[in-house]
Amino acid sequence: MDWQGWALFGLVATSVLTAVMIAAQMAGLTRLDLPLVLGTLVTPDPDKARVAGFFIHLAAGQAFALGYAAVFALLGQATWWLGALLGLLHVAIALTVILPLLPGIHPRMASTRAGPTTTAVLEPPGILGLNYGIQTPAVAVVAHIIYGAVLGLLLGAR
Repeated sequence: MDWQGWALFGLVATSVLTAVMIAAQMAGLTRLDLPLVLGTLVTPDPDKARVAGFFIHLAAGQAFALGYAAVFALLGQATWWLGALLGLLHVAIALTVILPLLPGIHPRMASTRAGPTTTAVLEPPGILGLNYGIQTPAVAVVAHIIYGAVLGLLLGAR
């Protein structure tokens, strides 16, 4: 396994994914703000949450990159298209499992079942993240395909 490549390229791929998500949010394609959602797990202050969330997202991106690198090592190859396929699997799990379960553990997110509480400052993402906009799933799919393709391309070039 390419440990140096994983460490560097995981940061690069996560930065690209984050840039795509932020650009889509700024363009009005989605209201999903991953750094805010992740950061409000640890602090109620939105400005501090975005900073904390950025670093939480980088750490999560590194963990996922380790999984991608392990799959590449098991298969004996790393290509952009294989990375893109892994990105599709990654986003499918994120949109259908992780996001819908998030209100159950997030201290500052309303729940579709229980509704808002006095501490809830975020709306629940809903299935496929659709509560954050109709184009949110498409944005997430594109961002994760790019993430996987970047990882596969960079790790394959080493």
